Amino acid sequence: MIQEKTDSNLEEEIFLEEPKLYKVLLLNDDYTSMEFVIMVLMEIFGFENNKAMATMYKIHEKGSAVCGVYPYEIAEAKVVQVHKVAKEHEYPLRAVMEEE
Repeated sequence: MIQEKTDSNLEEEIFLEEPKLYKVLLLNDDYTSMEFVIMVLMEIFGFENNKAMATMYKIHEKGSAVCGVYPYEIAEAKVVQVHKVAKEHEYPLRAVMEEE
């Protein structure tokens, strides 16, 4: 019979930090159409129509609204996507990210 020797005193603890999360917000402006904002919310942020409409009104009334919370790289990519599609459609729509 072969016995394996194990050292039960050696336990390695690994502590992983949760990645910081960032809020992506859309900012209100006086030129971007409401329909375009709804389209952005649905296509880039995956909102359903009713949630997109409610968020669009919040952006319009409050000046901005959170569209999602993501790790840094994803939040940054969402901001870039918003700016790219807005520029393609000649709208000044802006997105920003803030650490949560």
